[in-house]
Amino acid sequence: MSTFGEATAVSARGAGLYAAELDPLWAVGVRPQGGYMLAIMGRAALDAAANDRHPHVTSVGATFIEPPAPGPAEVTVELLRSGRTLTQARARLSQDGRPMVDAVLTLGLLDDSGPEWSAVEPPTIPPEDECFLVPTDPPVAGFTIPLMDVLEERIAPGDLAFMFGAPRREGVTHSWQRLKDGSDWDPLSLLVALDPVPPASYDLGIPGWTPTVQLTAYVHRLPTSGPVRVRLGATDLGGDRMHEVAQVWDAKDRPVAQAMQLAAVRLPGRSVAATA
Repeated sequence: MSTFGEATAVSARGAGLYAAELDPLWAVGVRPQGGYMLAIMGRAALDAAANDRHPHVTSVGATFIEPPAPGPAEVTVELLRSGRTLTQARARLSQDGRPMVDAVLTLGLLDDSGPEWSAVEPPTIPPEDECFLVPTDPPVAGFTIPLMDVLEERIAPGDLAFMFGAPRREGVTHSWQRLKDGSDWDPLSLLVALDPVPPASYDLGIPGWTPTVQLTAYVHRLPTSGPVRVRLGATDLGGDRMHEVAQVWDAKDRPVAQAMQLAAVRLPGRSVAATA
C-alpha cells in the first residue's frame, strides 16, 4: 500500500516543471481519482511557491481535459501572483505531452479555529462500525475501485438502497472516511475526500462511471485528527450532465472543506456526452 505522501510526491525538474508518478491504487476503475490528481498538482504548486507564509492549498478550480493512465506524468506550475495573504498559481498535469488537467490554485495560511458563523450543520449518521465499508469491487459498480485499498470509506446504511435495486432518488449519500495509512487529513488529502465514490447518481438510479468535467474545491481550515464525515448531494441532472456538491466535516463537527463538481453521466437509453 502506498501512503498518501508517497503517492503524491513530486520531483522538481527546474523552470516550474515537476515529475510525478500516478499511483494505480489511487484510482477509480483504471483512471486516477480526480481529487488525487489535484493533490499532486497542489503539492507541486506549494513547492514552486516556496512561501512559508502560504503553506496550504485553500482553493482549486480545475478542468479535467482527458483522463490519464497510471504511470509517469508531469506538472507544470506558473506562479501568477504572491501577495501578503495569498499566492495564486496555475498548474497543468500532462502525460505523454498531452494536457490532462488544468487548474488555478490559491495558496494561503489555514488554522484549526472553528468558524465564526456557518450555515451548514454536520449530518447525523451512525457510528463508523455501523456503516458499510466500501470494498474494492462493489457489487453494483461494474468495475473495481483500487482507491478503496488506500481509503477507508463507510457509507451510512440508510443511503444504500441503490445496492438493492431500489434507489431513493434523493441524490444524497453520507460517509465516514479515513486514510488507511493512518495519516491525519490535511488540506491536500481533503481534496481526495471531496471527490467521493459512489457518485450521487447511484441514488438517482443511474450507476456507472461519471467522469469529472470541472471541479472547484475550497478548504476552510485545518482538520483535527480522526475521521471526516462527507455529504455528497446532486443538485441538478440533465443533458448528460450532473452537478454535485460535497461537504466535509472533521471529528470536531467543524466544516473543513467543500466542492462543487460538474460530471458527465450516461442517462438510460442515451450515449454519454463527449467528455474527458
